[in-house]
Amino acid sequence: MQDAQTTWLEDFPAVSYDQWRQAVERDLAGAPFDKRLVTHTYEGVDLQPVYTAEDWPSDGDPSGFPGFRPSTRGTDALGGAACGWDVRQEHLDPDLGASNRAIHDDLDGGVTSLQVRLDAAARIGLDADHPAAAEIAARDGIPLNHADDWDVLLDGVLLDIAGIALEAGAAVIPATAQLVTLLRRRHVPLDKARGALNADPLAVLARRGEYPVSLDVAMRQLGDLAVWTDHNLPRFTAVRVGVAPYHHAGATATQDLAFSMATAVAYLRAMTDAGLSPDAAARQLMFSFGIGTNLFLAVAKLRAARRLWAQVAAHCGVSDDLARTGMTMHVRASKRVLTQRDPYVNMLRGTVCTFAAAAAGAQIITCEPFDKALGLPDPFSRRIARNTQAILAEESHLARVVDPAGGSWMVESLTDQLCTEAWPIFQDIERRGGMAEALTTGWVAEQIDSAFAPRMKNIARRKDAVTGVSEFPNLGEKPVEARAADRPSLMHAAHERLRHQRHEYRADAPATLDSLAAAASVTTDPGLITAHAVAAAEAGATLGQLSDAIFADRDGQFIAPLAPHPYAEPFEHLRDASDRFLALTGLRPRIVLVNLGPVAHHTARATFSQNFFEAGGIEPVPTPPITGDVNDIANEAAQAFWNAQATMACLCSSDKLYPDLVPDVARALKAAGCEQLVLAGTPGEHEQAYRDAGVDRFIFIKCDVLNTLTEMLEHAGVLHH
Repeated sequence: MQDAQTTWLEDFPAVSYDQWRQAVERDLAGAPFDKRLVTHTYEGVDLQPVYTAEDWPSDGDPSGFPGFRPSTRGTDALGGAACGWDVRQEHLDPDLGASNRAIHDDLDGGVTSLQVRLDAAARIGLDADHPAAAEIAARDGIPLNHADDWDVLLDGVLLDIAGIALEAGAAVIPATAQLVTLLRRRHVPLDKARGALNADPLAVLARRGEYPVSLDVAMRQLGDLAVWTDHNLPRFTAVRVGVAPYHHAGATATQDLAFSMATAVAYLRAMTDAGLSPDAAARQLMFSFGIGTNLFLAVAKLRAARRLWAQVAAHCGVSDDLARTGMTMHVRASKRVLTQRDPYVNMLRGTVCTFAAAAAGAQIITCEPFDKALGLPDPFSRRIARNTQAILAEESHLARVVDPAGGSWMVESLTDQLCTEAWPIFQDIERRGGMAEALTTGWVAEQIDSAFAPRMKNIARRKDAVTGVSEFPNLGEKPVEARAADRPSLMHAAHERLRHQRHEYRADAPATLDSLAAAASVTTDPGLITAHAVAAAEAGATLGQLSDAIFADRDGQFIAPLAPHPYAEPFEHLRDASDRFLALTGLRPRIVLVNLGPVAHHTARATFSQNFFEAGGIEPVPTPPITGDVNDIANEAAQAFWNAQATMACLCSSDKLYPDLVPDVARALKAAGCEQLVLAGTPGEHEQAYRDAGVDRFIFIKCDVLNTLTEMLEHAGVLHH
């Protein structure tokens, strides 16, 4: 066997990197190696076409082993091999009964924890019948205004088995109080329940642009909740380090990492100021990341986050007991990669994100339903989402391998580079006074906008493709019907529930609310605010009453919110305008693809043009190949244009035929009523001659696709500003 192996190795002698590089550069024939084969990321990290052992040391591996410092490879020696990861799905249908049915479907289908999203009114502390809640109640979440509502929502759910995570915005203490009230009603020991309360005031402020109280007060309340949770809910985390608003808005991976570390430090300080030890405070943190569909970048980012947190935590006095104080990570796909058009492609995006999260060792993963960007997910999309996780975990055995990316020269190198690039950003934030200061002064928004600008430029040019939207669009696709809630009936039901619930108050309810307000107005005894909130909720107080007591005069914090930037959004905006035009006129905006010459001369550019125009909702109408002498071609092109009932035309042929055909054909099309004439290809030295003949614009691979389509639709009266 040894002889055979030796012979085999002799047949294929080792090739050094220098030899490989020389061979590649010969094949490139003078083209720059760095331009053709090196990928330049938005993080400032260059991805090489090949990696060798020289890119990562084999002796004294800096990533170490799983379960040991520096935590790059995970905080548990077994990773998910022992019991997999926590499959968490979000619920936000404002119909309590519908959400309860969806919850049971999820739990029966393998989901292990639930993320409950309160509606937009409840997340800022308003009951559904508050005048200010008229337009936001029963939107983007569930109107949970009372412990009784939680009882209906979680009817039949075994709360000592299924984990519960809150998405409660600023009203996290009132929501916690009502959840605890339900646990006690059900006689579930608090030390048996598990989940996450997810207090995250910086993320709430970044996303909404407002918070009911100042950040100083919010941090004090966060510390209060953390202390109470540490004493009463040992299997819960109180605080979330959420960077999703920054990722949705366009932050790079390195910015995401820096923002997460700065946020964690701010929350750690608030909790230690409230009296928790560094170890106890670290145990209250759960890190939540949004990721995109660049698989290796996503894996490296999550591994880098663990390494950075291990370093930061050590500097903050947290012990080396990784099993208790290491990073707990919840990962889901970012909103910026999900599309409304051709939403079935989101199944693939969700699979990539779930795979990346699992491969990177995330303990909690949410796979988004493919119709998430359209409205409320339906039972089919929810089933696909949870089965995506089941297939990866149970059939692909992804959890059986601890840190499968570990040892990959490329992934290890990329992880290291992300850490190196993120650290100075984190230090800059700390020099500026911390994450709260960086966020409220607008510095964070400026950094994200600056980083997103080149990406947006590449999206507009289709250098960064969005499959099904900017690339391979299908104007004839059957739209997925968005499921919408019946808000009037749901609002009426919520108002009736509140009327009944207020009638059933215990006699001591007003006193408990007074005690809560008094506790919220002082700065001593951490944990007292949450304790009084629980007492008031048990007495029957509503979420709005609890919030009013906690937020007092609501002297809030305000900034310009970070707007999400879905990659597909600008192209989908054009497609929406095309749909409206179709509904109004019975036809889409049309462009005739005038195919000049034999198939070999026009087919490549005709295919390019069809894809180009459909991305903006413009319907291409191709002509058969038009051949013959110049006069015949011009006349036939004009007739085809007239027959198509269009106002736009695009000339498709080869650079060889264009100089002889374009002048006459362009004049004929203009005479036939063509309002916008496009030529597919770069005009080169003939540009002025083509423009003189009537060509209005040129499309080619590196042109600004988005701007071209926008101008064409505006000219055609389809898009109005």
